[in-house]
Amino acid sequence: MIEHTKYEKLFSTPLMRFHCPDYTALNQALLKEGEKLRANDEGASKSNRGGWHSSGNLFDHDMPAIAKLRDQAKAAVIEATGKITTKVDPSSLRLKLFGWMNANPPGGFNAPHTHPGAHWSGVYYVSQPKVENGTSGMIEFLDPRSDLPNWRLLGARSFALKKKIRPEAGEMVLFPSYLVHWVYPNETDEDRVTIAFNATFSKPKKQQNGQIGP
Repeated sequence: MIEHTKYEKLFSTPLMRFHCPDYTALNQALLKEGEKLRANDEGASKSNRGGWHSSGNLFDHDMPAIAKLRDQAKAAVIEATGKITTKVDPSSLRLKLFGWMNANPPGGFNAPHTHPGAHWSGVYYVSQPKVENGTSGMIEFLDPRSDLPNWRLLGARSFALKKKIRPEAGEMVLFPSYLVHWVYPNETDEDRVTIAFNATFSKPKKQQNGQIGP
């Protein structure tokens, strides 16, 4: 009988999910801070269709709830990176976070897109209207590989064409920024509010005295 000696997973795409503590109070504060931002910001046109996308880097604001979420996002990125590599200590690298708030009203959605130039992309769910069925509130990821129709015949989950999930309020999702993703139209009467971000690592700067700087 043939002997099985080794099993490896090649070219896998990590998808990680985190739960933020005390999210109810945090989300209430984020919604209030978001209302203030929307009153003074017409928003930017990115992948959003029929919704609002905040301008600039949300994490540059010093609002308490936004600062708290920024810290949570940084912790998640460091932990996620530590899970995929043991050759580099992610806390020794410089980390840039760039965030923005999305508000999808009824019918609003986000078209398929990627986030070039970053390492990780993430989404934190501030408000996720409840639904009994359907695809409202779901984010879908598309397989970055090609030429796989023969493998899909076998029904293996690792070779599926796409994967969609419906995260709950208080949940954060992390994935590689090259992964194509989009958000289904909001089929409820309430706004769906999220905060998305990109996380990019770079080498630390060396200070004049030879010490490593942030």
